[in-house]
Amino acid sequence: MKSLPKKKTISIDGKTVEYITSGTGSPVVVLVNGAGGPIEGWFRVFSGLEKLSTIFAYNRAGIGKSSKPTEPQTGSVLVETLRASLLNAGLKPPYVLVGHSLGGLIANLFARTYPDTVAGVVFLDATAPEDLASMAAYESSLQRFLRRLLERVSGKDPLGEVAHDHYTVSLIERAPAFPNIPVVVVSGGKPAMSWLTPAAALVARAENQRRLAQLSPRGKHVVASKSGHFPQFSQPEIVIEAVRSVLQSREIS
Repeated sequence: MKSLPKKKTISIDGKTVEYITSGTGSPVVVLVNGAGGPIEGWFRVFSGLEKLSTIFAYNRAGIGKSSKPTEPQTGSVLVETLRASLLNAGLKPPYVLVGHSLGGLIANLFARTYPDTVAGVVFLDATAPEDLASMAAYESSLQRFLRRLLERVSGKDPLGEVAHDHYTVSLIERAPAFPNIPVVVVSGGKPAMSWLTPAAALVARAENQRRLAQLSPRGKHVVASKSGHFPQFSQPEIVIEAVRSVLQSREIS
């Protein structure tokens, strides 16, 4: 594993947030993990990104040394915690948000809530608001059985962000329009466990990824053909180039 910068902590309303930062320049590139993802999940792209600008990555509640959640981790709580963490770390806007998986919902809501602070967004095989309804509509009986078995074995945190993902989607639906900023959607070309997923669900997922790119008239869609759900692992160069293109789009706009 490539070495990452030394982790730091800050206190937000009495709660600890663990983070790393490196690089110089503006906008600050903010790496937003998927559900349960730690800082280390960015190890293959971090060194490349820090050559482009200032980079910030963090652990959300209950991960690493970040405090366990004491309130429901709804989209609004996640957005406000991220904003407070950036400001407390001395990182002023504008920001380029890179949201992986469920982190895409956070980036989506953040950009709508604080549009004047966001210079661009990279959605990295990100959850689209429409995905939750699609998954429920096309879930096979085997998938339903496996999901319930996993919940029974590992438990479901009532305060966790996954338990409140539908509410987070409702916040996005009620939020102001997505701003006119550069957007790049990077989708994995090899969906995870596609053999288990109904064909209609795969079609819906692909369409939802295209819709993410249409959030802004300045959006584009890139398919990482050799990747599944984690292009930052399998094709880090595509992720780095996506961030670079957003930074460059801002410079020439």
